[in-house]
Amino acid sequence: MTKDVKKVVLAYSGGLDTSIILKWLQTTYGCEVVTFTADLGQGEELEPARKKALLLGIKPENIFIEDLREEFVRDYVFPMFRANAVYEGQYLLGTSIARPLIAKKQIEIAEKVGADAVSHGATGKGNDQVRFELGYYALKPDITIIAPWREWDLRSREQLIAFAEQHQIPIAKDKRGEAPFSVDANLLHASSEGKVLEDPAQEVPDYVYSRTIDPEKAPDQPTVITIDFEQGDAVAIDGKKMSPATLLAKLNELGRANGIGRLDLVENRFVGMKSRGMYETPGGTILLQAHRGIEQITLDSGAAHLKDELMPKYAELVYNGFWFAPEREMLQAAIDNSQKFVTGQVRLKLYKGNVILIGRESRYSLYDQDLVTFEEGAVAYDHRDAAGFIKLNALRLRTLGQRKRKLGL
Repeated sequence: MTKDVKKVVLAYSGGLDTSIILKWLQTTYGCEVVTFTADLGQGEELEPARKKALLLGIKPENIFIEDLREEFVRDYVFPMFRANAVYEGQYLLGTSIARPLIAKKQIEIAEKVGADAVSHGATGKGNDQVRFELGYYALKPDITIIAPWREWDLRSREQLIAFAEQHQIPIAKDKRGEAPFSVDANLLHASSEGKVLEDPAQEVPDYVYSRTIDPEKAPDQPTVITIDFEQGDAVAIDGKKMSPATLLAKLNELGRANGIGRLDLVENRFVGMKSRGMYETPGGTILLQAHRGIEQITLDSGAAHLKDELMPKYAELVYNGFWFAPEREMLQAAIDNSQKFVTGQVRLKLYKGNVILIGRESRYSLYDQDLVTFEEGAVAYDHRDAAGFIKLNALRLRTLGQRKRKLGL
């Protein structure tokens, strides 16, 4: 434990756990605490966080609340979706992608106020501690990091409540009992894990879902929309131009109404254990399908296939917290280069939990109907050329086959 900390910037939600951390930092380190609360589109009123911080003795000039929704989507979510990043085949990385931005802002505030430490509320069992701290160290290598869950001896809900009562931290009635599950939310997704979700054999209870209606109860008529893309980023829905955050919020509305984006997943955490979580990513699920749709007609096959090969590595880097690592930046440069002509419009049908691609068009389309038609097209294509192409590609297979016959295999 570092005892000479004078000022620390805390990632502060205003909830019970981070309020306890705030007071613990004051009492344990005797340091000045600066709070930072990020609006990433989690859907909660953030002014109560300011009032709570004031109540706990934080000076007004040491309370930072920032609306980061546009920056979050523009500089983090959209670059990730250009890569079509999906972790372990299903997870759209909603929690992972928020952490580097929070870390970046904490370091910026630390520089601004002259703080010598930063702190977060992530537990010692999860991925977020890694994501936050890799970000801190990448941006300020000599920063001191305080991770209370790895230091304090408050090991139970009862002990946390007792600490809060001892230090006159207000406790909402619904926080006194054991929380049935924990939730992390931002404009891209909501994730729930723990407690009632810990047994992967049991179905997720209906009350856990917050971002989507039950697909079985979704409208019986499909919703048809168009999404316009420019250089790999979505820019309009149904012809209406929107900012990145506004567009994602609109896709969330459409996804919610049609029961789109639910995922029950047992994933492999970076720290070594398996974890069962429930994710709701309504807008992101639509966006991924749409982006892949416009790439189908605008990306060369070599570029498209290479992107698909690189994607799992990119997704793993984001999941593990290496957003600021040079290899992620290298991959991003290659991915962004591939998006120069990923411009056009896709048409989608949203229906009872499904995102169905029903059309795509682009002035940069590589699709040539004359070339692929079964009818005689305008493009010269001699079917006889295929024989030589096949024979050349079969040469090594024929050689292997001849060896097997000689050896009687």
